[in-house]
Amino acid sequence: METAIEEIYRTQSRRVLATLIRLLGDFDRAEEALHDAFAEAARSWPRDGVPGNPSAWLISTGRFRAIDHIRRRARFDASAKDIEDSLYGTAQTMEAGEMEAIGDDMLRLIFTCCHPAIPADAQMAMALREICGLTTEAIAHAFLVPAPTVAQRIVRAKNRIRAAKIPYEVPERDALPKRLDRVLHVIYLVFNEGYSASSGSEIVRTDLTGEAIRLARLMITLLPHPDIEGLLALMLLQNSRRTARRGADGGLVLLADQDRGLWDRKEIAEGLDLLGRAMAHPEIGLYTVQAAIAAEHAKAGTPEATDWRRIAAYYDLLIAAQPSPVAELNRAVAIAMTEGYARGIEIIDGILQAGELETYHLAHSARADFLRQLGRREEAIGAYRRALSLCQQEPEKLFLRQRISELAAAAEGQ
Repeated sequence: METAIEEIYRTQSRRVLATLIRLLGDFDRAEEALHDAFAEAARSWPRDGVPGNPSAWLISTGRFRAIDHIRRRARFDASAKDIEDSLYGTAQTMEAGEMEAIGDDMLRLIFTCCHPAIPADAQMAMALREICGLTTEAIAHAFLVPAPTVAQRIVRAKNRIRAAKIPYEVPERDALPKRLDRVLHVIYLVFNEGYSASSGSEIVRTDLTGEAIRLARLMITLLPHPDIEGLLALMLLQNSRRTARRGADGGLVLLADQDRGLWDRKEIAEGLDLLGRAMAHPEIGLYTVQAAIAAEHAKAGTPEATDWRRIAAYYDLLIAAQPSPVAELNRAVAIAMTEGYARGIEIIDGILQAGELETYHLAHSARADFLRQLGRREEAIGAYRRALSLCQQEPEKLFLRQRISELAAAAEGQ
């Protein structure tokens, strides 16, 4: 039962939280209610069994626990009485099996996190914390800033939402375009955390990738736009490879080594169709360019058939439009596949010397792969060890350890 509760928490807690925020009108109160609900689940489910609709049960339980807390406060704080009345007025009519659909609450949460009144860095931190459920330490690692800085950003953002009485809602259609970029960025952050989890035992968190794809589909119904089509195409094309990314031993399988027969052809077809529609527009967005890169991999029947020159050209467009050290790293990989591994190492060394990706494990891992391909085993082992020291995801750690062991064994065999 403990395992079942942990799985429900991992896959459903963020949706439950999103609905509790809507019902309770406060982030902190909703988070407390979420924890109370799962604590009650840990007590009652082993005795009574898991309910047929766990999310609805958790929402109902969390809401009533919040009302109980507020009622106890109301004995000493007259202002809490009004809050209690506003919450309890409809709570009595909301049975666990009769609750309305909660699917839109996650989108409401994203729009709240992305309100223009909240600074951009706080928006991203809030989104990763509340939507993905990442710890402040994990967010700090992703943004390469101290954990207390992230915690302060989140607290200030919540205070801003409370003080400015920012509505928990999807804005009217005419206000959507102004907030589109930030909302799409958050959806993409959610997908990326799901597709390549920053820590833990899973390579892919399908709850997050599935939620991001669902939200993008919902956005298209609200506001048909080529940038949304491009983002959805990108996510579908990447997500099509999810099954092939993990080996039988649980370790990471690189793109070149994946069984392409495991790729989801239905998702690829839909992604390519969306990409074609997005590319037909006069202005092509950054997500569409990234989707075009993913499409080159999806269309290649073998690794050797990949058009790396075209991929490098797409990265040139990305970097010109929005400079990014990660995009430069990916471009280095494409250049290495066309101009040789030595050239790839040269570019990566320049990126690392600039300092922005010094603590990014994938930069050291890519460098190690190129060194291995060139037969420079000792240097490759050092680079793999550096990547391993920075990596927080168990399947990737397993992959890196295997690479180190293989190179060490080859060196001993000489």
